[in-house]
Amino acid sequence: MFLKKWRKATWIAVVPFCTGTAWAEPAPLEAYGDLPGLEEVAISPSGKGLAIVGRMQGQRRLVVLNEQREPVVLSPIGDMKVRGLQWVGDDKVMLTQSATRSLGINFTADQYEFMGALVIPVGNGTKFWSVFGNSQSLAKSIYGEYGTRLVDGQWQGFFGGIEFALTRTGPEFVNGAPALFAVDMKDGSTRKVARASSGTARTWRVDAKGQVAATFDISEGGRWQITNAQGKVIANGVDPTGDVGLLGLGKDGSTILYSVESTTDGQNRWFEVPLAGGTPANFLADVNADGLYYDRTSGWAIGYYGGDSREAHFFDPAREAIAANVRRAFPKLHVAIGDWTPDFGHLLVHTSGNRDSGTWYIVDMKQLKADIVGDDHPLIGPDKVGPISTVSYKATDGLDIDGILTLPPGREPKNLPIVMLPHGGPASHDIAAFDWWAQAFASRGYAVFQPNFRGSTNRDDAFRRAGYGQWGRKMQTDISDGLAELVRKGIADPRRACIMGASYGGYAALAGVTLQKGLYRCAVAVAPVADLKTMYTTETRESGGSKMTWRNLRESLGNPAGYNAVSPRQYAAAADAPILLIHGKDDTVVSYQQSTAMADALRGAHKPYELVTLREEDHWLSRSSTRKQMLEAAMRFVIKHNPPD
Repeated sequence: MFLKKWRKATWIAVVPFCTGTAWAEPAPLEAYGDLPGLEEVAISPSGKGLAIVGRMQGQRRLVVLNEQREPVVLSPIGDMKVRGLQWVGDDKVMLTQSATRSLGINFTADQYEFMGALVIPVGNGTKFWSVFGNSQSLAKSIYGEYGTRLVDGQWQGFFGGIEFALTRTGPEFVNGAPALFAVDMKDGSTRKVARASSGTARTWRVDAKGQVAATFDISEGGRWQITNAQGKVIANGVDPTGDVGLLGLGKDGSTILYSVESTTDGQNRWFEVPLAGGTPANFLADVNADGLYYDRTSGWAIGYYGGDSREAHFFDPAREAIAANVRRAFPKLHVAIGDWTPDFGHLLVHTSGNRDSGTWYIVDMKQLKADIVGDDHPLIGPDKVGPISTVSYKATDGLDIDGILTLPPGREPKNLPIVMLPHGGPASHDIAAFDWWAQAFASRGYAVFQPNFRGSTNRDDAFRRAGYGQWGRKMQTDISDGLAELVRKGIADPRRACIMGASYGGYAALAGVTLQKGLYRCAVAVAPVADLKTMYTTETRESGGSKMTWRNLRESLGNPAGYNAVSPRQYAAAADAPILLIHGKDDTVVSYQQSTAMADALRGAHKPYELVTLREEDHWLSRSSTRKQMLEAAMRFVIKHNPPD
C-alpha cells in the first residue's frame, strides 16, 4: 500500500517548485550556507503538537504549534547552539543546547563545550526553566541525558549532574564525576538516583519505571563491568583502548545491550545479556547497523539504522511495514524517520536527494497522506539541485571504494572542474543526499566528489579498520584514486582540481598539496589537523593523561615515531598550491592552534596562504553567520585559483 499524494500544509511559506529551465540562475550563496530553514522538528505523543527550531518571520526561533498549526510558543533564540528537541508528554518541550566556555589554568583544556537542557511548558503561561538551574548544589550543566520516563503519572527526566559543596573558600566539587539525577519535569526539583564513581568512568541505563536497570563502569586501564539493579556483575572484560560501552535496553526491557571491539580481529560486536544474569549473546550479528532506535518512554530498543543510506528498520513487523511504506512513497530519495507518535500513527519524515534540497513531512498513516511541514532550503528549488549519484571504483591496491558525485545542474558532465571533498571523522561516511557544501560548489559549475575512503563507516568493520595508521598514506591515495576514476570517465578535468574538507577532511586537503604532488590547484582546509604529534599530545593532555586515550590514538594513527612523516605542517615548504585555512576560535575538538601553526609554517616557507578566523564558532559550524562566512571565503578562494569556466 502506498501513501496518497501529499498535500502542502506548511508552518512557514514554502517557495513553490521552480518552473524555469535547467539553465536557471543559481540560488544566492547564502541560501546554501545559512542554517536550514528547519533545523529540528519533533511531534507530540498525541500527534497534535509540533515543535520546531527554524526561521520564521525572518528570525531564528523556537516555535510550538497546536493541532490547528497555530503558534502557542514563538520565542527568538538568536545564535543558540541547539543539539536536540523533544516532547516530554503533550504539554512540555525540552530543548538541548551547548555553549563553549573558557576555563582557568587548573583545567586540562582551555575550553569545553558544556551541555544544558531548557524545558518549555506549552500553553499555560509558565516560564521556561533549565535543568539544574535552581539547584544550589549542582553545576548548571548536564553530563549525559538518560531519557524521560512517565513515573506514577508524572514525567521525569534523567541526567548526569556534578555536585559541589559550599565551603568557606567557595564552592568545591564533591566528586569530579557525575552522579545520576531524576528531574521532575513539572517543577525542576531533583532527586539523586545513583551515586558518582571516583575510580571509573560511569554511565547508566534507566528502565520504564525510572529505576536504574544497569550501570557501566570502565577503569583507566580499560577494565570494565556491567552491573544490574541488585549490584550483580552480569558482563565484564578488559579493553585497553576503551572501545566498549552500553547501548541500551533490549526489545522487551529484560536485557541490556552493549558493544565491544574485539582485541583479536578488531570487529565491533553488539551483545545482549539478561539483566538477571546469564550468557551474553550476539545481537544483530548479521546486520550492518550503525545505531539503534529506542522507545522514548520505556527505553526499549525498537529498531536500528545503518548501511550506505542509514536506512531505518524496526523489530515490530507492523512498524517495519510502515517504514517500508514510507520509503516507497518517496522513491529515489534519502528518507530519514526523525520522530513518531507511540502508536506509529504519525511520523516525521525528512527527505532529500535529486530535485529535493531537504523537506520535512508529517505522515498520517491512518489517512495515508503526507503533509509538508517546511523546507530546509526554500530558495533552492528542484531545478537548482545538482544531480547526485554514487560512483564505485578501485583503490590502487584493489580495495573497493565508493563516493558521492554531485554535478552542476544543467551542465553536461564532461571535462568539468572538480572539487574533491573528503568527509571528516575519519570514522564517518557520506550518502547520496543533499549536501549544502557540495551543492553550493556544484551550483557554481564544479563537479564535487565525496570519497568514502578506507576508514569510513559505510562498509564493515574491516573496511573501517583498514584506515588505521593510514593518515596521509592509503587513506590519502584513496581520495586521489577517486579523482583518477572521474578523469577516466571523462567527467573531471585533471588540470582543474582542488581539494577541500573539514576536520579530518581538512587534514586531507592539506596533505593533498604537501604530501602529494601535482594533483590540485588549491586546498581549502576547515578546522584541520596540521600536525599529528601536536594532536596526539593535546588530546592525551586534555584527557588527563588517560592511557585509554593514548592507546586509542596509537591504534588509529599508528606509531608516534611516524607522525612527522604524514604531518602537513612538517612539509609546508613542499606545498605546491595555495592554501586557505579556516578555523573557529571556539573549536574544542581540533585546536585553533593547528591552523595558526600551519599558517606560521607556510609563511616561513614563503608559500601562498590565507587564514580566516571564525569568531565564536565551534568545530561544527553551528552559527549561521560564521557558516556563511566560511562558505563565502572558500568559494572566493576556489574560483580565484580554479575558475569554473
